[in-house]
Amino acid sequence: MPALYALAVRRLLPPRFAIVGVARTEGDDDSWRKEMEQAVKEHARDEFRQDVWSELAEAMRYVSTDFADEGGEDKLEERIEACEREQDLGGNRVYYLAVPPPAFPTIVEALGKRKDDRGWTRVIVEKPFGHDLQSALALNELLRGHFQEDEIFRIDHYLGKETVQNMLALRFANGIFEPIWNRQFVDHVQITVAESIGIEGRAGYYEAAGAVRDIFQNHLLQLLALTAMEPPVEFTAESVRNEKVKVLRALHTPGPKSVVRGQYGRGFVEGEEVVAYREEKGVASDSTTETYVAAKLFVDNWRWADTPFYVRMGKRLARRETTIAIQFKAAPHPPFEESAAEGLRPNVLLIHVQPDEGVSLAIGVKVPGQGMQIRTVHMDFLYGGAFRTGMPEAYERLILDVMLGEATLFTRADEIEEQWLLVDAIVAAWQRDKPGFPNYAAGTWGPPSADDLLHRDGRSWRRH
Repeated sequence: MPALYALAVRRLLPPRFAIVGVARTEGDDDSWRKEMEQAVKEHARDEFRQDVWSELAEAMRYVSTDFADEGGEDKLEERIEACEREQDLGGNRVYYLAVPPPAFPTIVEALGKRKDDRGWTRVIVEKPFGHDLQSALALNELLRGHFQEDEIFRIDHYLGKETVQNMLALRFANGIFEPIWNRQFVDHVQITVAESIGIEGRAGYYEAAGAVRDIFQNHLLQLLALTAMEPPVEFTAESVRNEKVKVLRALHTPGPKSVVRGQYGRGFVEGEEVVAYREEKGVASDSTTETYVAAKLFVDNWRWADTPFYVRMGKRLARRETTIAIQFKAAPHPPFEESAAEGLRPNVLLIHVQPDEGVSLAIGVKVPGQGMQIRTVHMDFLYGGAFRTGMPEAYERLILDVMLGEATLFTRADEIEEQWLLVDAIVAAWQRDKPGFPNYAAGTWGPPSADDLLHRDGRSWRRH
């Protein structure tokens, strides 16, 4: 709703529309409008404007039902039909399925059998998209039984972030980067998706999913695919997604020594003491669910052969941060090596996805004064400083793209399947041994074995 409100502020919604909320909670149009008004006031990025909200609220309806009940399907359909008659909407519909995975088959079949040719129908599917490859294949088959691939929008909100999209512009709109974006010039790549929060009351979901299914399978592998992909022949949904699939297919399955898993214990995050994962409400006292994953991955193609991609993600880490760091190879035989003020470090292109969106390039420069002392400094581009307009939230862009039928920032069926193929192989290897958890304190950067993963190669994780 905050995303829809932001679109309404900018007059980006269609001239005629209706928003129908569906849930099992008892309520009516007015109670739902009041609840959503409060949510918008708390979470929208724009200042609350009563005139905009009044216009949006007028188009809002609420239906209380359970999809396990066939009568509920009829009640929802009647309400939608009434909205279409009142406003002459032409039959165009977007269904947003932010529902528990067990409800997917019932809902998809119900929507599919009521589909008609009056307008277009598009379905947004929230993660998790399956629990493993087998369930993902079954879900794709179910969706394709009722909808065409171009009607299915598997949403990953990371792909809606401006900095993630800027990866494509940075690489393909600037002649200085693409010629050196390969194994000849890049030493390695680090991708970090760090969260300082815990599981936030989601024990039921997280105990079944773990870090590898919650973040690694979708957000992290998508960031890797965008970083490593070849230039698309044109900037269309199919061309971009074709190149991402090639990267995912080229990923080498890592051996047991190339994957680290962890679970947080007690510790301090931003000065506040927090409990261990096993002490969270709803979590088993002997749980072996991972809250941290680090891996060394290789993309087996001509561009990236033998170039390691170090990836990590976790809960209750030192701070919230999502970055992509491309570290270039050190200059050969640098003449200033001995006179470097703090050690001449290699050039690094650092892409900040969140929270401080921007790009930073580390370069060596001479320190002012006599002598030839060299120090590493940063050339920074920050969205907040370069553009006067505020940064749109990811869901604003993605929901608008669905209404426009633009699928570039959504995950295609074969991408999902390739991601699960890799994750299933990792999980299968884990099932052979029981880990010694917890193995890192909350508020740190993960288990010591994650540091060893890079130290064995003479490298280390970035700390800033």
